[in-house]
Amino acid sequence: MTLLDWKIDMAEIKNVTKAIIPVAGLGTRMLPASKAIPKELLPILDKPIIQYVVEEAINAGISQIIFITNDSKEAIEKHFEKNFFLESSLKKTKKKKLLESVKGIIPENIKITSIKQKKPLGLGNAIYRASDFISNEPFAVLLPDEFLLNNKPLSDLKNMINNFNLSKEGQVLVEKISSKFSKNYGVVDLLKSRKHNQKFKKITNFKEKPKSLKSKEAYRIIGRYVLPSETMSFLKKARPSKDGEIQLTDSLLSMINSEVNLNATLSSSKVYDCGSFKGLIGANIALASKDPKMKRYMKEILN
Repeated sequence: MTLLDWKIDMAEIKNVTKAIIPVAGLGTRMLPASKAIPKELLPILDKPIIQYVVEEAINAGISQIIFITNDSKEAIEKHFEKNFFLESSLKKTKKKKLLESVKGIIPENIKITSIKQKKPLGLGNAIYRASDFISNEPFAVLLPDEFLLNNKPLSDLKNMINNFNLSKEGQVLVEKISSKFSKNYGVVDLLKSRKHNQKFKKITNFKEKPKSLKSKEAYRIIGRYVLPSETMSFLKKARPSKDGEIQLTDSLLSMINSEVNLNATLSSSKVYDCGSFKGLIGANIALASKDPKMKRYMKEILN
């Protein structure tokens, strides 16, 4: 497969309006808290993790959310549905502020679709489950384990979409880390360039949890992607790895080996891994610190 096989008229490439959010994972790192409650519904202050991620997508211009879920995650779908009994009760008791917090959690023009992943066959398989809904369109992927806290007016995801619109090439969000931590993450190699102030850099390789690297620094993948439509064709042909799962990074590596350019967008966010207790606590503390009353309360507890 070569670039010629995927050559598309630039004018025909559509805008990024759809986002895939995989939520079918078992959440084993969060047990026993995630035994009956999906880890995506665990709270960061007054909202569940998944709501922040959906809001992030909507604020970046996404109009259709596609959840990849399983039979035990129905509570996630219910969170975004109207609850007439609750809203009626809050209205009668004149709890206006609480009513506004649950009424219309997402705008009416946003469409939410759920697709079941029957077996835990990996991230690549989860994303491919949405192929019928993507057609020939580019799409975003947001992994809800990672909570991105950004003080800048332009979010990482919006920046990635802008970079995609500029280049018509896929974007992968990365952050710079010490190479000694690379064994815990998927990392990328970047094309060396002397150009300054680049909005993004070309990816030359993907490595899944490398045990050692020659360089002192590495660029680890954060769970945000903006990918071209042809990604689905590579996922369709993907074969399971040793653990029986279809890895997204394997297909992304196949893409760049087939001359489909993918680029790295450097994150400007503080990233919290909310698939772990440490990250969830960190996200709560970071967000609570922005509220003066909560900040004072935390100081009282720590003292």
